[in-house]
Amino acid sequence: MPAIVLAIFGLLVFVFGYRYYSKFIAQRIYRLDPNFRTPAHEFRDGVDFVPTNKWVLWGHHFTSVAGAAPIVGPAVAVYWGWLPAFLWVVFGTVFAAGVHDFGTLVLSVRNKGQSIGTLAEKIIGRRAKLLFLFIILILVLMVNAVFAWVISNLFISFPASVLAVFIQIPLAIWIGYTMNKKGKKMLIPSLIALAVMYFTAILASSIPALQIDLISYFGGEDAGGAFGLDSVSLAFLVWIVILMIYVYIASILPVWKLLQPRDYINSHQLVVGLSILYLGLLFTWPIAEVTAPATRGVSDVSWFPLLFITIACGAISGFHGLVSSGTSSKQLNRETDARFVGYFGAVGEGALALITILAVTTFFASQGDFLASYESYTVANSDGLNHFVGGAGQLAASLGLPAGVAETIVAVIVVSFAATTLDTSVRLMRYIIAELGQEYKANVLTKKHVATSLAVGSSALLVLLPGDRGFGSGGYLLWPLFGTVNQLLAAISLLLISIWLRRKGRNFMVTIIPMVFLLFMTLWAMVSQVAFEWSGLGDEDAQILLFVLGAVILGFAVWIFLEALALFRKEPPNTDPDNR
Repeated sequence: MPAIVLAIFGLLVFVFGYRYYSKFIAQRIYRLDPNFRTPAHEFRDGVDFVPTNKWVLWGHHFTSVAGAAPIVGPAVAVYWGWLPAFLWVVFGTVFAAGVHDFGTLVLSVRNKGQSIGTLAEKIIGRRAKLLFLFIILILVLMVNAVFAWVISNLFISFPASVLAVFIQIPLAIWIGYTMNKKGKKMLIPSLIALAVMYFTAILASSIPALQIDLISYFGGEDAGGAFGLDSVSLAFLVWIVILMIYVYIASILPVWKLLQPRDYINSHQLVVGLSILYLGLLFTWPIAEVTAPATRGVSDVSWFPLLFITIACGAISGFHGLVSSGTSSKQLNRETDARFVGYFGAVGEGALALITILAVTTFFASQGDFLASYESYTVANSDGLNHFVGGAGQLAASLGLPAGVAETIVAVIVVSFAATTLDTSVRLMRYIIAELGQEYKANVLTKKHVATSLAVGSSALLVLLPGDRGFGSGGYLLWPLFGTVNQLLAAISLLLISIWLRRKGRNFMVTIIPMVFLLFMTLWAMVSQVAFEWSGLGDEDAQILLFVLGAVILGFAVWIFLEALALFRKEPPNTDPDNR
């Protein structure tokens, strides 16, 4: 199968989805009002509530939701063949992710920028809110730990990428200053910043002295280190400490100082990166063939229903609703911008997931090579991200870039997205801790530095726990829960939007259909994991932490849905006289 054919088909579906389906939803279902006073204007404080140009906000929103997840998930899911992953990414983006991300943004904007957890209380009840906040807290904690693990390992594997990633921070602060204090536009400075980053990456790829290789600093891979750790583990520890200090500062700064300009740079980086990869696919046509099988029968793990939780970001992800209602809704300048920010943000992530599938499945010279590399689901989980970096580097190299430079630039892109998600997630965790503090009258938890310290401290403790991947892989202890919790969160968010639409007397089928599908697949997968894999009743040993947390989250989710179902049955439609 020529990869370019799949790329053209997928991109055309995305274009038609945004052009027609999102317009229908905006006008007929969500009924966006250009005169509605958004929370960014109503509660403007210069820190979290800041009216923002829709292109800048799209940059923040997209890069916050993208991260490494739309790369890791598809890179693993092709284990079952390219066709199921391709179909789920393309049609999931149009009919599920876009609807979900767009809807949570509108719902939050219509309710004073409140988070999706707080909205659960308003729509279903206080008990649902507390249960929902617990699920969200576990999710963002896993995101923090795993993404910190991913970034640290990429820094160790690609030391030439480090300087380019860190030079972005002062550049972003400079751009934020010129935009807010001097009223200048961000486009040209952002493009200059991106050029500086890539020039730095090219230099570092060629000049070893510019590579921040901590393992070499500590004596090489075979050398011993301090605290009883080898040099690799010590390098990992240092990177984790540096990352935690960075996200603490980044998550408490006003959004205009670092978050917005850095994410705007990253939005251009995404456009440049996607352009390079898709052009690379075009330039290698007809050589670039998908060598992976379309479908593949395996004996260890069935794709149905696990495909739908393996690919979350890139098809639909509950974490997107946290970003939409946690930060993006507080920066939306006009309500009509929600379609561009929310739905088009989902389309951008779908395009990233699509090129991931194509980069991985064209990386191997033959189907035999693919099958040898993807010999089991466990191996796919371990090596999927590396296969993407290799495949993407191969596509970029087809445009004339040296192989080492191409891989470094791909690593810079992946790390930049992951870092954006990491500090946005820490900021969201601060909001959640503060909300819980308000709920339980623990005023100390509402203090910004206290809540941030708890968020950063708990994330660092989790990621530094010993795991089956060695020192510092504790985040992966809970990683098997990420997909299921993420998709449960998306299903609950779609449920809240559906109830809100029903109260308005509007057609809620556009949200209830993907909600039912997602709920069915996720509950099936979660019950199977809790009952057989993590309990030890199947072939695997008992995994107590996963079993307990999985059972609790499953119970909470079922509880929320039962309360919502009861509300659906007793409450007639069109009960809200304010039908904006």
